[in-house]
Amino acid sequence: MTRNIIFDFGAVLVDWNPHYVFDNYFGDRDKADRFLSEICNMEWNSQMDAGKPFDQGVAELSAVHPEWKKEIELYRDRWTDMMGDAVPGMYELVKSLKDSGLKIYGLTNWSAETFYRICDNYPVFSLLDGKVVSGEEHVIKPSPEIYRILIDRYGLVPEESVFIDDNPANAAAASAFGIKGIVFTGAEALRETLDELLNADNH
Repeated sequence: MTRNIIFDFGAVLVDWNPHYVFDNYFGDRDKADRFLSEICNMEWNSQMDAGKPFDQGVAELSAVHPEWKKEIELYRDRWTDMMGDAVPGMYELVKSLKDSGLKIYGLTNWSAETFYRICDNYPVFSLLDGKVVSGEEHVIKPSPEIYRILIDRYGLVPEESVFIDDNPANAAAASAFGIKGIVFTGAEALRETLDELLNADNH
């Protein structure tokens, strides 16, 4: 029986994309792509998701790439401008799940510094019964430890829980932990998948 639905945040509940800042800054999508793949890439960003202070991450990367110091600092200073809208259809889906009696949780790879700068801007976060933010725990998905933190903190049973993430590796890690992992491709497809799952529970 499914009792708990756990959501990733970025690209599942809300839109986050550094291109919103750097395409305009460089005036060229290709230049922004190179900067975001070679300098301020996702591997570097993950260090802050894992709890490294942004100032430290910026200082370390600027020491390696002093010619990009201004742009690296911009990544930190204009971080909130990288946020887009809520992912279409997701507030309505999460609310309907909560209204049906399911418990709703969040499990995100996100810097604690930056998450709390934007969380109040998105009503969907107010629907959560609990959340785990990697930057506060100093561990990131797909490490099994972060799933254990969520399960233990809220007293959840893995087999009664579903986890939705846009990253297949994170969904697979949840499944390996005993939680049913679903790869997110959009609100409508997710609604259909969850309807099938929840209907199967009732038979």
